Amino acid sequence: MAFALAASLSAVAGGMSEARAGATVCELDEGELAVSDLPSGSSVIQCDAVGRVVTYDSTGVTVPEPGTAVSVDAMSTDGTSHGFTMEVAADGTVSYDLTSASVDLDGTGSDKADVLVNPARTAGDLSLEPDDADADASDAGTGAEVAEVDAAASPGACSDGTYATKDQKEYGIYNWYIGDGGLPAGLSKSDALWSFYEALDNITESNNNCGYSDQVGAHTANFLDYTSYEADVNSRDQCTSRDGLSTWDAGNLASGTVAITCSWTWPTPGVKNDLREADVRFNTTDYDFTNKPTASCSNKYDVRSVGTHEAGHIFGLKDIHGAHENLTMYDTSIQCSTRARTLAKGDVLGLRSIY
Repeated sequence: MAFALAASLSAVAGGMSEARAGATVCELDEGELAVSDLPSGSSVIQCDAVGRVVTYDSTGVTVPEPGTAVSVDAMSTDGTSHGFTMEVAADGTVSYDLTSASVDLDGTGSDKADVLVNPARTAGDLSLEPDDADADASDAGTGAEVAEVDAAASPGACSDGTYATKDQKEYGIYNWYIGDGGLPAGLSKSDALWSFYEALDNITESNNNCGYSDQVGAHTANFLDYTSYEADVNSRDQCTSRDGLSTWDAGNLASGTVAITCSWTWPTPGVKNDLREADVRFNTTDYDFTNKPTASCSNKYDVRSVGTHEAGHIFGLKDIHGAHENLTMYDTSIQCSTRARTLAKGDVLGLRSIY
């Protein structure tokens, strides 16, 4: 059995003291673990589980140090989203959020300084790939760009108030980097910078055509630098160990996944968890992207629409399923559409519930 807890009480030969009554031993099988192998209530300390991979819903996370939570949110092409959250309390106790939607209106709290020391690249880091690895083809479309206001013209964009939030909040400024390797739509690093910047601003400024004012306030995003580090996620949609940098890049993800966000937070009892790091990766191995959808666009995902959706995850929004295609946080991206660049009513209300 993969997970076994057994009371250990034995005498040690040679007059040595007996093992402490009630001490526990946790034995885990080799390889990747399922949530059932390391269930809620178990201890990553007793099980020596830090650094192991736990999988659920076609995604996975690397078990973090005590006092840390990690979330994975994967956008797929089939109209579904995948992911979950694993939280490890300061004493090593495990808990999960495996639900697809939950509303949490508690948005109070204060920021904490990040004191991560000597961040290390993960074993699966892709930093040694050449810069053109998995590079997306450059935009070839001609003609006028599809109007960004197509979101406002879509029925229901300003009447659908559906939203769901994560136990996650950026209490200060989200500082981010652009990583090494290829970028979506064959963008140069400078062009990618402005595309990603706009995607994040769409969230932090509550960009909408419904007349809602921005209430995210001082919770903004700030680009720091280009880096040789890459997003802490592998080709199996698994969040690897945190390296201390919030990195946006492109590369290989599981087939069927358009983009993914991995977030690490500090559990904060009584309020939303405090964001420490959030990485975003676009899947340029299996899909093409464009930064300028035109009438001739075909089978390409809009960089800024996908980016805005992923930025929503960073700032605490969950995916929404069902007949809510007008929402930015709808669980899949519509090819050749700029709709998700502009927030709908539910997206704005979701941000207001947090900030």
